[in-house]
Amino acid sequence: MRVLVAEDDRSVAAALVSVLTRAGHVCTSVARGSDVLLLHKEADVVLLDLGLDDADGLDVLRQLRKVSGVPVMIITARSDERSTVRGLTLGADDYLVKPVRLHELLARLGAVTRRYGAPSEIDDIDVGRIRIDVPAHRVLDSDVEISLTPTEFDLLVSLARRVGRAVGRQQILDEVWGDAYAAKSRSFDVHMAQLRQKLPALRITTIRGFGYRLESST
Repeated sequence: MRVLVAEDDRSVAAALVSVLTRAGHVCTSVARGSDVLLLHKEADVVLLDLGLDDADGLDVLRQLRKVSGVPVMIITARSDERSTVRGLTLGADDYLVKPVRLHELLARLGAVTRRYGAPSEIDDIDVGRIRIDVPAHRVLDSDVEISLTPTEFDLLVSLARRVGRAVGRQQILDEVWGDAYAAKSRSFDVHMAQLRQKLPALRITTIRGFGYRLESST
């Protein structure tokens, strides 16, 4: 896999490149946001620090999402909720706070990239006026296409496959993010909030202490 590592700290960048290379990936390391925008077409995934030499990583992500759907994992020292929420709502697929456990990084890297190309045996799912075309990764609300990120789409499919049934939070985490995904991460809640905002016709009920249920009618 071709990985673009955007990190201004040379020691951190070298450590990431070393681990990824040993895992069989081909890495390009840059320290400037302008280089991310220049080289993203040559990458299968981008690891993005928020403190780059020439720009804030969130601004780079915002510009990148105007032109590309390449998977982006934010790796940063910023652990505040505002940065996490902004990063995920701007289109990041995952958000990791330094110091990063390298085995978890590799597992989550694999989970993110699988969401972009994994085939599915499910065809269409209809929930009220919402139609989910699983093979094409498309969602229609009364024939109007709704743009979802791959993570949001897989979260929706996980619930839609069990319309009317309670689905545990941990089960969704395992299906969408993989076993290594940290259950306490804010990523899940941000993506769920985005899904609800983009598809207000769907009623997703929170079951306290357990998980969620996608209701069969609106």
